[in-house]
Amino acid sequence: MELHEQRFTATRRTGEVTALTISPTEAKAVYVFAHGAGAGMRHPFMDAVARGLAARHIATFRYQFPYTEGGKRRPDPQPVLLATVRAAQEAAKLAFPGLPVFAGGKSMGGRMTSLAAAEGGLDDVRGLVFFGFPLHAAGRRSTERADHLSGFDLPMLFLQGTRDSLADLALLEPVCAGLGARATLHVIPDADHGFHVPKRSGLTDAEVLDALAAAAHDWIRQHA
Repeated sequence: MELHEQRFTATRRTGEVTALTISPTEAKAVYVFAHGAGAGMRHPFMDAVARGLAARHIATFRYQFPYTEGGKRRPDPQPVLLATVRAAQEAAKLAFPGLPVFAGGKSMGGRMTSLAAAEGGLDDVRGLVFFGFPLHAAGRRSTERADHLSGFDLPMLFLQGTRDSLADLALLEPVCAGLGARATLHVIPDADHGFHVPKRSGLTDAEVLDALAAAAHDWIRQHA
C-alpha cells in the first residue's frame, strides 16, 4: 500500500490544492473521497476509511477544498466546491488510469459530489458513496437537500448512523425508497454523524470505521 501526495488545480482563481492517494496492489477501483465541512482530508476518519478500503484493494484519492488548503474554517462558495469536485475527479482518472471511478465523501463532501453529478459534471463515475449524507441541518428536519438526487442516474450508497443529527432516518428512508433501485441504505446502529458509537453498542469506533470500509467495498465491487 503506497501513500502519495500530489497537487492539482481546483479552479483557476483559487489555484492548486493537495491530494493524497493510496494505491493498493491489485486495485479494483478508485474512490474519489471528499472531506466534510469541518475537517480536511487528513482527519482520522478520512485516513481510517481510506486505509480500510486499501486493505480491500480499493484505491483512494483524497483531496482538499481550497478553504481547507488555505487553513480557513468557512467553506468556499458552492461554485468553487463543485468545481473542485469535478477537478478532483479528472485528477483521479489521470492518477489511476483504467480503474473504475467512484466518488462521494464525508457529509458535505458527499453532498457536493452529488450536486456536481446532478449538474452533469462527473463523466465516467460509476456510482456515489456517501458517508453520512447531510440531509438537513441539526434540529431542522427537511428533505430539500435531497431534491437533486433524482436528477441523475448513478447508483448511490448511503452509509448512515441511527443517531445522525443531520439525517433523521424517518426522513432519509423514504427518500431512498423514492430513488428506487439506484439507492442502497446501509444503517450503522448507534452511530452519530461522525460514526462515533457509545460503549453500550459493544463496538469500538475503529471497528465501526472498518465496517464502513467493508460495506463500501462490497458495494463498489458490485457496481465496478
